[in-house]
Amino acid sequence: MNKNYEKIEMTNGKILKTLEGLKDWKMIDIPEDIPHGDMPGDKIEIGDTHKAKAAVIFPRLVEELKAVVKNNPYERAVITVCGGSGVGKSEIASLLSYMLTQAGIKSYTLSGDNYPHRIPKYNDAERLHLYREGGIRKMVEDKVFTLERFDFVKSLQEKDDDANAAYVKENPWFESYIKGGREALSNYLGTPNETDFAEVENILNAFKDGAKDIWLKRMGRDECALWYEDVDFSDTQVLIIEWTHGNSDYYKGVDVPVLLNSTPAETLAHRQSRNRDGKTDSAFTTTVLEIEQEKLKSQAHKARIILSKNGEILSFDEYQKLMND
Repeated sequence: MNKNYEKIEMTNGKILKTLEGLKDWKMIDIPEDIPHGDMPGDKIEIGDTHKAKAAVIFPRLVEELKAVVKNNPYERAVITVCGGSGVGKSEIASLLSYMLTQAGIKSYTLSGDNYPHRIPKYNDAERLHLYREGGIRKMVEDKVFTLERFDFVKSLQEKDDDANAAYVKENPWFESYIKGGREALSNYLGTPNETDFAEVENILNAFKDGAKDIWLKRMGRDECALWYEDVDFSDTQVLIIEWTHGNSDYYKGVDVPVLLNSTPAETLAHRQSRNRDGKTDSAFTTTVLEIEQEKLKSQAHKARIILSKNGEILSFDEYQKLMND
């Protein structure tokens, strides 16, 4: 990204004073329709549970922001709201952004889902292709591949059931396919192979360096729905990223990672209720959610705020105990 952008003026402690003087945040009224993330066509449904969770996070977030803005000459900060698919990232990020803006700290909500290298249907196809290629390759490596067994695997693929580990019980060799597919998928999900983390990091650097406006990517769900928009950040102090991979090790610049905890079963149930992508009850989707959960767990130690599904703030030790039980 070109660094010759125009910068805002330094705020000379104005934002810190606003944060330090923030006392009556509980009086912030949340209307039915509030601004949300910048993913084209994304629909969010904010309920009382989301509001309750945002109310728990908000005072802790304000305290975290006080320390962050002291160390940025433009008093800007980057927050990420991360967690498994369907855990409420979009809703809670939108609520936190709205609450901060209403309190005098203007915020912008950016969706990390705008930054894969492929539009959703092609990305889904790439995930499935890599899983199946990895599975077959592993069968060959383990010397369990035969044309007869491939016919069995192909029959499962045609039913979209080839990620179902239940078939291992009667076909022990099928474990090679499951392991190989899962490993190939893990090497793709949430990595630079799938997502342009470098572009996201450039955005964060520009924002924290005082840029007045930044070109942001927009990605819809078809081939023609990909463009850029010049967004005015001249009076924005906080950038909130809502994204499964918001706490990833593949990019830098996040000041306050917020982790919304959930289990694969919980996120799958939510995705089914939203019917977001179709076929949400497939064994393959379950595998994707499990891998996402493993990666979230490995990154959780970096989170500044961890919230349980029940809406309670967790220490990292409490989080580990909960996830290990």
